[in-house]
Amino acid sequence: MLLGVHAAVAQGTMKTEVGDGEGELDIVAWVGYVERGDNDKNYDWVTGFEKDSGCKVNVKVAATSDEMVSLMNEGVFDLVTASGDASLRLVYGDRVQPINLDLIPSWKNVDPRLQNAPWYTVDKDGDGTPEHYGVPYQWGPNVLMYNTNAFKEAPKSWDVVFTEQTLADGKSNKGRVQAYDGPIYIADAALYLMSKQPDLGIKDPYELDQKQFDAVIDLLRTQRGLVARYWHDATAQVTDFTSEGIVASGSWPYQVNVLQADKQPIASTIPEEGATGWADTTMMHINAPHPNCAYKWLEHSLDPKLQGDLASWFGSVPAVPAACKGNELLTDTGCSTNGFDNFDKIKFWKTPVAACGDDRGDVCIPYYEWATSYIAVIGGR
Repeated sequence: MLLGVHAAVAQGTMKTEVGDGEGELDIVAWVGYVERGDNDKNYDWVTGFEKDSGCKVNVKVAATSDEMVSLMNEGVFDLVTASGDASLRLVYGDRVQPINLDLIPSWKNVDPRLQNAPWYTVDKDGDGTPEHYGVPYQWGPNVLMYNTNAFKEAPKSWDVVFTEQTLADGKSNKGRVQAYDGPIYIADAALYLMSKQPDLGIKDPYELDQKQFDAVIDLLRTQRGLVARYWHDATAQVTDFTSEGIVASGSWPYQVNVLQADKQPIASTIPEEGATGWADTTMMHINAPHPNCAYKWLEHSLDPKLQGDLASWFGSVPAVPAACKGNELLTDTGCSTNGFDNFDKIKFWKTPVAACGDDRGDVCIPYYEWATSYIAVIGGR
């Protein structure tokens, strides 16, 4: 499923015009990505779209990239807001189709740093020009979220979740930290070891040969003794930090915002080793049942108002820089606060493949081995 390169979608099948909407649109999305005002009336970028397009939006929230891939394999959805650890699996698995950017007038406003990103642009037809398998949506870092009662100052290193130690409140971190319940979290441990064990020679946390991979897995096995729970549900993590005594974990800005809005003693930081991150792309199923509505949403998704409101709600960075100014909810400092200038410091999620991106050849550990190994770690093996 992961890396068999199948026949490319014929360019002749790509839509050349957007017709009347089919009346519905089915989207697989991360929590908080498609809001209609149910959680907060100020955050609604669905109601107006439905009125203008005639396309009723149905959303299926997915908690992990693996769940998104599984749902898209079922073939009943139009769009998915895929992160980089899922996007190439969807492309090479023939689950998504190339997008005709001529049908998306707002494409010209997309951040140039995202317009040809390798996690969703692929030359599958071999003509020398990569096709765009989606439209950028939002991006941001995986931050270290912490309880300010347990830490008198922001943690400087990710070691607070990887090694046993006494925290500033005089208590051990054992049983008080979390780790992400997804194979891509292996990259977080690899990023930590890039700094802590430079002799391993890790240059890219997603390109690990066997020796490097084994060292990372050993670290994660040690970490398991500290972890109270592996999280993948953002809402559940919020509860854990509120009432279950969790004081530190890798997280998304979304959870930080929710907890701070609830006046909880929560802050976040990017430690000295840096951070992994996600750049999410709205991708269209190869057999999307509502392609006209899907193209209408792709154009709508790049609206500066939507982009700014979403960035404010999720704590992310807009894919459209124009959204950074004049948005009442995000404010003119919001993009800077959410990390707009940290793009080059983030190791964005991407699907691990056997082919290393250097002269080592095909000796790097592919995603399916990441998946089986991480399941073993969580299971105590």
